[in-house]
Amino acid sequence: MQREQEQRRVKTSKMEKSEVEALHHRQVHKRWAILNRTYACLHILAIAAILYYRAAFFLFHSKYYNRLPWLVIFGAELILAFMWILKQSYNWQPVTRTAFPEKLPKDNEALLPGIDVFICTVDPNKEPTFEVMNTVISAMSLDYPAHKLSVYLSDDGGASVTLNAMKHAWVFATWWLPFCRSYNIKPISPKAYFENLSKHNHINYTKEFIQDKEIVKEKYEIFKQRVRSWKEKHEIVSDAKRTPQDHPAIVQVIDERCIEDQDATTLNSDLVEMPFLVYIAREKRPSHPHHFKAGALNVLQRVSSIMSNSPYILVLDCDMYCNDSISARQAMCFYVDSKISRSLAWVQFPQKFHNISETDIYDSRMLTTWDVIFPGTNGLQGPLLAGTNFYINRKALYGFRIDGGNYDINELRYTFGSSNEFTKSLVQNDKPNEMKHREISSDYLQVEAQFLASCVYEEDTQWGKKVGFRYNSVVEDVMTGFMLHTEGWQSVYLNPESPQFLGSATTNLNEALIQGSRWSAGLFQIGLSKYCPLLYTSPTLRLQIFQRMIYVWASFCSLDFLPITCFAIIPPICFFYGIPLYPKVSDPFFIPVAFVFVSSRLKHVCEVLLCGESINAWLNLQRIVMIKGLTCYAYGTLECVMTTLGLRKASFIPTNKAEDDDATKWYQIGKFDFRTSYMFLVPIVTAVILNLFSLVVGVARLIVGYISWDTMFAQLVFSFYVLIISYSVIEGMFLRKDPASIPFTATLISTLLSLVVFCLGYFLLLL
Repeated sequence: MQREQEQRRVKTSKMEKSEVEALHHRQVHKRWAILNRTYACLHILAIAAILYYRAAFFLFHSKYYNRLPWLVIFGAELILAFMWILKQSYNWQPVTRTAFPEKLPKDNEALLPGIDVFICTVDPNKEPTFEVMNTVISAMSLDYPAHKLSVYLSDDGGASVTLNAMKHAWVFATWWLPFCRSYNIKPISPKAYFENLSKHNHINYTKEFIQDKEIVKEKYEIFKQRVRSWKEKHEIVSDAKRTPQDHPAIVQVIDERCIEDQDATTLNSDLVEMPFLVYIAREKRPSHPHHFKAGALNVLQRVSSIMSNSPYILVLDCDMYCNDSISARQAMCFYVDSKISRSLAWVQFPQKFHNISETDIYDSRMLTTWDVIFPGTNGLQGPLLAGTNFYINRKALYGFRIDGGNYDINELRYTFGSSNEFTKSLVQNDKPNEMKHREISSDYLQVEAQFLASCVYEEDTQWGKKVGFRYNSVVEDVMTGFMLHTEGWQSVYLNPESPQFLGSATTNLNEALIQGSRWSAGLFQIGLSKYCPLLYTSPTLRLQIFQRMIYVWASFCSLDFLPITCFAIIPPICFFYGIPLYPKVSDPFFIPVAFVFVSSRLKHVCEVLLCGESINAWLNLQRIVMIKGLTCYAYGTLECVMTTLGLRKASFIPTNKAEDDDATKWYQIGKFDFRTSYMFLVPIVTAVILNLFSLVVGVARLIVGYISWDTMFAQLVFSFYVLIISYSVIEGMFLRKDPASIPFTATLISTLLSLVVFCLGYFLLLL
């Protein structure tokens, strides 16, 4: 007995010691997994009963009713059931992870690997230059050894404004970085810090700190003034030989050697060790495809490989600045763990935003995505690649097999291109810092870097096909993540309590719908390609069934526009004409119909409440899902189909990051800004008018007894529910008279279209 107790004590001691020494922790939420699985079983039974009810109608009762609306609703319910089943994969085993960066080795230990930071910008008008420079400086300020940190900015527009601003940013960083390190400044973005000084009361305001803060603030104002004034002087100057779509490659290392006399006067004389900073504008010509952001990232990979060649890469959008300095160390908690690092491709952080309002009427924060879906994927092979805020293994992007396979030199050149320097970097990937100390500004490496950034380098190579970020879709992130997961790589989702990255969310309806259309088109493009997750197979396929379901759902999620559109049109028309679509309240089959509708709403309510939000936030989510289903999901799907058929070229419209004070004002007070295209407005308003008119007429017919309450109760509830979540649209049509309300002409067009739909419905119901 004593021996057993001693063995148990030793085992417990070892477990406790292991827990203390662990760099990260994985927590499986077993209770939520059990509840989710139980609910899924009940929901499937209810769906089966509904589908049986629909099938029985066509076998036994269709002669008493019109077949067409039942057939359409049956099809919509089948699509919803299919999409719902796919979504259960992320409910199967939700997992959260925690990192312990304080347990990492000190800076002078060799265990910490190098990190390259990639930041992409395209248009200095839509992506304000000063905000981009704040992202660059925040990346340079990460809590990581400076000699192991390199920052690369890809300027796809080749704007001289951006290159000039990079030099000013480097000068200001000579002041900002020592200030951050000395006083543990947070946030590490200078713009965010100086605009919210009153919130930073965690610092001891010593006399020395106040003096240093005033000096740095003065340098910050000089930096801001120089960037903005230079832009104002040069933005009206045009160069016919140099346009955003037609310009040569530029690769320039930013350091004290390229600083002009004006900036030299504000350079910190006590120059500390600075991270490596490089400006890159890849060559773009109208005759060569540039593959949007994926092409820019692949150029960054190649050029950085002959400069710093760090084994890990942090990818950031130009408006997604580093808020906290610890993210690099948090990610390294996974990469230095030999138990998982061999198969780990990337560590994904959530996208969070600094300009979110309390109501967040457009769901700009993507609430359930980051707090529900991604923790669910953590229990599978890992989260999808989300385009920004991720640390990725360079070898994973290069296609090196995780089982240790290697390539011969000829195969390397066929795959990666003819650059000898790049080929050498592949072999030396485990020793990245040896290359960084070379004279990078030498003529030879300068020419080699420009060659790697040229538009012809990728010809007859596997870039974008088997290596690097993939070109099969404009959402290169999801496509790349899918291919890596199929090759057996894993990923990790880390959501620390303190947001590591903060960006600028869309604050008007127009930008939200344009962004949604682009995402929908790109995701559906994956579904229509030969890499369709539903059908894709290969000899080395290592994709788990639940992980495949996640990708199938993501690829076809835009098809939600079909059931959403059907339910927005068919039930109100049938309610108007007194045609039942659902079982009577007294019918036993009413129970599964009511269960599916009510339980799915309640489950979503629970998810929103668990995210720390309110019922009002749930209503906002329901509203924006309906709006997107009627607009950007449909348009994105249509655009993808036309592109696939060759009827139009693929396009990528960057989201406008420039702040619009007027649009932001309406967003902050929780009012929709309906100043958008009629292409978006008319479908939304038409659906609301259809339901409003049918509800009024249908209730009148119920009151006078023309139709039965028992028969039409489900349709009455559904139309009433649609109008409740559409209150903001009704308000915009009838109650608001401000410039951001729905124009009268849009309401008039939608009313006329509604009448056409009612008339068309009447003739179709006669068939």
